[in-house]
This record gives sequence, C-alpha cells and structure tokens, in this order.
Amino acid sequence: MREAGRIALATWPGHGHALDSWEKQPGSPVSAADMAVDGFLKQELGALLPAAGWLSEETLDAPERQARGLIWLVDPIDGTRDFIRGRPGWAISVALVSAGRPLFGMLDAPARGEFWQAEAGKGAWRNGQRLVASRRTELIGARVPALTLPKIDADLTQVDQPNSIALRIAMVAADEADLVATLRWGYEWDIGAAALIAREAGAAVTDAFGQPLAYNKPDPRAFGLLVSAPAIHAAAVERLAGRARELAG
Repeated sequence: MREAGRIALATWPGHGHALDSWEKQPGSPVSAADMAVDGFLKQELGALLPAAGWLSEETLDAPERQARGLIWLVDPIDGTRDFIRGRPGWAISVALVSAGRPLFGMLDAPARGEFWQAEAGKGAWRNGQRLVASRRTELIGARVPALTLPKIDADLTQVDQPNSIALRIAMVAADEADLVATLRWGYEWDIGAAALIAREAGAAVTDAFGQPLAYNKPDPRAFGLLVSAPAIHAAAVERLAGRARELAG
C-alpha cells in the first residue's frame, strides 16, 4: 500500500508533475496514475494471496471472482478529480473481503500524510493512533463533509469535503464528521476499506435504507451509503428515506 502511494505521489500534479488523464465516460475521469497503481497492486496482492479474487474500479470485472472465498477490493485512486487538480483529497483504497465481509481495510492518502487501517474485530487506526468515531447524539447540527447542503438540510453543519468518498467516511471514524450520506448508486470498491475503518472505530455503517452492506455480489453496486455516529443513525435514515426511495426507483 505504501509503495502504491509513492507511485501515485510521483505523478501527482500537486507536486508540479505533468499528468496524462482522460474520461472513461462523460463525468468519469481517470489518469495514468490510476492505471499504474492498479497494475502494481494487482501484481503484488495477487502474489501475496494467489487464491484471492480481484475487483477493482480500473480492471474489467471477472465473474469467476464470486467463486473465491477471498477477494481483493481495490480503488487505485479514490478521488481522481482531486488528484488531477493537484488537491490532496484522494486516497488508495484496498480491502480484503471474505464471505461478503471485509477482513482488512487500508487507505493510503500520501498527499495528506495519512495511513488508515482496520482489522475486523480489532479496531481502526490512523498513523498508529486508535480511532474512536463520532458520538454525537442529535442529528441537528451534525457535521457533514459537503460542498453545499440542500435547504432541507440547512440545520446540519457543513465541513470540508475531500473528493474521496473513502476519506469522507474515514472522517466519521476520526470524529471529524458526524454523518456521511450518499443517495446514488455506488460501487463496492469505493467503500469497502473505509466502511470497515468506520465500523471498527464505532460508527454505524449501512446503505441508504439502513440495511447492512454486502460485498462480492454479482452486481457490485449498492444504492447509497449512510455512515454516522450510532445515536443519530436512525434519525438520518428517517430523514433520507423518502429521497432514497424516489432516487433508487
């Protein structure tokens, strides 16, 4: 993971490097760094655990992954927009999943000098410091990483938002935010590592409807994500329920 971080940082425009980037499809950027990190991790993690399957944002999905007891879940650069723009809000995300649940989760955010990790049942850390998630008890005033908030959520408190959804989730784990919610279809690789980090720090982690997350599904998507202080989770699900049902279709 740390070597992958060095590979990415060596081409990060924030250090003045020129970067080759393009759009996989409209609104979905990718860079040469994404591909380099993906190739490096696939080689090294594959050598570490040859029996494990592979599911990555930048690799064509192989259906035979579902037959594997273990699977690597990888986003080589989560927050590519920040990466391309020379901003530090990006991270490399890796989780090892067994029987649909993450065993290990790691985020390397070298531009921020942060390394996050968690092991199922054993806690979560950032740079060696044990994490304790937000313990907020009231939804009103909850800190939410966001560029803007809709009027209906004006009673929440806006805090800085990195482009990486994984880093936003990790903010709840570090008690730097109280609530992260998405109301769109997202992929397992976006959330696998960070969701484990948040859960092991004591946060509540579900989909947008309050249901548990599962991994290595035939369709590696889920509708929405809700990560919060445990005491405000039910109120957040209730607030978002109508919007979630309408948008999920």
